[in-house]
Amino acid sequence: MQTDTGPDGAVLNVLHITDCHLTRNQDGELLGINTRDSLDAVLDRIREDEIAPDYVLATGDLAQDASAEAYQYFKSRMNVFDCPVSWFPGNHDNLSVMQQVIRNGPELSKVVRMRNWQFVLLDSLLPGKVHGWLEDKELDVLDEALKSGQGLHTMVCLHHHPVDIDSVWLDRIGLHNRERFLDIIDRYDNVRAVLWGHIHQELDAQRKGVHLMATPSTCIQFLPKSDKFAIEDSPPGYRWLRLYADGRIDSQVIRAEAFEFQVDMQSNGY
Repeated sequence: MQTDTGPDGAVLNVLHITDCHLTRNQDGELLGINTRDSLDAVLDRIREDEIAPDYVLATGDLAQDASAEAYQYFKSRMNVFDCPVSWFPGNHDNLSVMQQVIRNGPELSKVVRMRNWQFVLLDSLLPGKVHGWLEDKELDVLDEALKSGQGLHTMVCLHHHPVDIDSVWLDRIGLHNRERFLDIIDRYDNVRAVLWGHIHQELDAQRKGVHLMATPSTCIQFLPKSDKFAIEDSPPGYRWLRLYADGRIDSQVIRAEAFEFQVDMQSNGY
């Protein structure tokens, strides 16, 4: 499914949120943090920016328990935005339940086009596994979108990280067939960025002229460059991206510093 839209203006303001880990329960927590409260704190902080997004990207692990109630809550919170919103699953999600909640809505479109840009949204969920895998049909979506959209700057989005991030435990559960993914990316000159979640931390890097970006979770954060599972005492976050007609990208991660929380620093997993 493809969605085409074209708001006026020279710059696209794109909001990236990820890894909300919501549950069916209002008081549901992840390592001591109420994940509904942390998402609401992020949305409150976004309102302070006084920027109207042209597009919102939510890159997986929206639910911790893959419940319809969690997705319904997320959908209700996204209604504050007067623009298209895209979702896709992470390893904690269930695509079928997502589809039941969204019904015939546009949230699960695979390709979204806005003026000079296109967004290719890939499902890297491998049911029953923590690591990611792009099935042939997802790779075909990517290849066809890049081929048919050669006149468009492209941002490719998925849940799992397609490059190592110098964190032993996280790199074991990244995208396992990354070579095939990167081979397609390398064949086209219209890819400007690859954006993902999963790693619960900020990352900004470059690979062969392509921006590589990950965004903090709206709840707990993982300690960068850690050999074993470890979290850090950092606030929830989100990312703004300003996408220009000539393919340039400006980006900034912002934290909900006012959110009061106490995370379980002694946890060895979740």
